[in-house]
Amino acid sequence: MSGTFVGMPAFPKAAHEAVNNPTLRGNLRHATHTIRTKRAKAVAEVSDWAELREAGKRIKDHTLRHLDDYLVQLEESVTAAGGVVHWAADAEEANRIVTELVRATGEREVVKVKSMATQEIGLNEALEAAGIHAYETDLAELIVQLGKDRPSHILVPAIHRNRGEIRDIFVREMGAWGRAAPEGLTDTPAELAEAARLHLREKFLRAKVGISGANFMVAETGTLVVVESEGNGRMCLTLPETLISVVGIEKIVPTWRDLEVFLQTLPRSSTAERMNPYTSMWTGTTDGDGPRAFHLVLLDNGRTDTLADEVGRQALRCIRCSACLNVCPVYERAGGHAYGSVYPGPIGAILSPQLRGTASEIDASLPYASSLCGACYEVCPVAIDIPEVLVHLRERIAQGGRATRDGNTVVLKPAKGHAAERAAMRAARWAFSHPGALGTGQRLASRTRRFHPRTLPGPGRAWSGTRDLPVVPAESFREWWQRTRGGKDTTK
Repeated sequence: MSGTFVGMPAFPKAAHEAVNNPTLRGNLRHATHTIRTKRAKAVAEVSDWAELREAGKRIKDHTLRHLDDYLVQLEESVTAAGGVVHWAADAEEANRIVTELVRATGEREVVKVKSMATQEIGLNEALEAAGIHAYETDLAELIVQLGKDRPSHILVPAIHRNRGEIRDIFVREMGAWGRAAPEGLTDTPAELAEAARLHLREKFLRAKVGISGANFMVAETGTLVVVESEGNGRMCLTLPETLISVVGIEKIVPTWRDLEVFLQTLPRSSTAERMNPYTSMWTGTTDGDGPRAFHLVLLDNGRTDTLADEVGRQALRCIRCSACLNVCPVYERAGGHAYGSVYPGPIGAILSPQLRGTASEIDASLPYASSLCGACYEVCPVAIDIPEVLVHLRERIAQGGRATRDGNTVVLKPAKGHAAERAAMRAARWAFSHPGALGTGQRLASRTRRFHPRTLPGPGRAWSGTRDLPVVPAESFREWWQRTRGGKDTTK
């Protein structure tokens, strides 16, 4: 995975700065509460939502188990329809392929559909380094790009911005990127949308190369699917002469019938719409209709490593609806930037450490960026048990980090910062396996309870700074049982 965000501080430090920003917290609270309330109403309208959720889970699990077969079928279908398939093992290879494809057209600018895969690999930066300008056309992505910012939400990348901030960005930056903002622009949504439409229209009509991702790929026909709400995707997918799509290998569904399930669950779970406003589908190329050349770049970038983990692989079911972000109490307060990844929130906390590994401070901290309340699992339309994966990754980090492949050898990188935790667990294991020593320790703790501190010293202060240590009882359960029951089982 790209190192675009690597180098940021660990989640606790980044989140600490975010929670002290009242404007950010206000923006996030208003947006997430609004979205999740609408979503709850939209989902409640569907009588068979639980069945659809289970169907989506089973389709995804089946596809992941047979991913190698479906990838071959997809390549054959795309090729037969006139497209060209490229395979990219990592971000560097994907960026090189796309850059060479754009250069081959002789163009120096491209328009883009909102794509998390291209953000994941840092494609815009790679194109810029090659002298190619990439223009985001999704409204929220446009705001982020003009503001020299980073996305902070899967569905609404500019969720951390309010209308006043967006208006200031448009007035200040639009002129340097193309058509300037209208004179006297206010912060009313209609005026901001119109300013963006006028700014983007000239780019749509001029661009010869379009770049997209895809929400789904249908293996049996080679069809790619993009769902969006603004119509900018339709413009990028149909007007350019060359279309390049960068898609993660996990986005496959086997058949059209499988696609039907997700076209019901994705709109309601993401934008709370009964039906997606713009659902664009294309299969290869067609003379006189749409782009004359189509290239599909299939992206691995850590996905096969994730697939090898029997617990962690369920993260690859994700259909990027963002429902988990909107119900997460941690995300609502910390915002997306604290996660140091294009994938923020609960899904990012389990996906990014698997795609990138846990060598960096930020990735090693992400599985701990959760209260394990389980709200994310309850709303996930493909039933990803995010709390289960979080605990699994915490265990892996504490025991030795990520297993990576070096040639034919699997190497377990040593974990950092967990020596004290491992030592404490070893001591606890010894104590629980020696009842006499455990009883002595409990009696000693009870006798000295008046002298126990309310907070932990040293590094433990970070944990106990906002909570008191549990009070040790005057006697242990063993002592109470011996005193009241004589140590005998009186239930028989």
